Amino acid sequence: MGVTPEEGAAESAAALDEVAESLVTLWSLAHNASDVPVPATQLRVLFILEHGPVNVSNLAAEMDALVSSASRLCDRLEAAGLLLRDPGRDRREVTVRLSADGQALLDRLKVRRQDDLARVLATMSSPARAALIWGLTQFREAATVESGPDSADKSFSLPA
Repeated sequence: MGVTPEEGAAESAAALDEVAESLVTLWSLAHNASDVPVPATQLRVLFILEHGPVNVSNLAAEMDALVSSASRLCDRLEAAGLLLRDPGRDRREVTVRLSADGQALLDRLKVRRQDDLARVLATMSSPARAALIWGLTQFREAATVESGPDSADKSFSLPA
């Protein structure tokens, strides 16, 4: 008797859970470097803003936080020179966006992450790297379909 699709998916999920920890740890090395001027919560704001300007209310919703908490995070990031506030026409709706320094920080982090990943990938065979990329691409597509507009569970939404 063979493995059912559900059993196979459960076994794959367990295996992925084990390797995901290594991937997340490696990916986050750049974020925890001593020259990164902000903690993880503020860095999360910058990653959200990387996709474009957003009003503080929507930022709070994206972070699952209170508007007042999101506003205080923005205060700190603005003081650090990493984001800019744009008052709306009625001055009640404030939009925040990355400053040039904020974008430069995210660009540096991306280069570091890719360098860290490249060092590990260089130790793998070419077929193993190709299989990994193919598998992760298929995973992303499946997760994107799962979190589509008709899905009740948006927890699978992945950043672009």
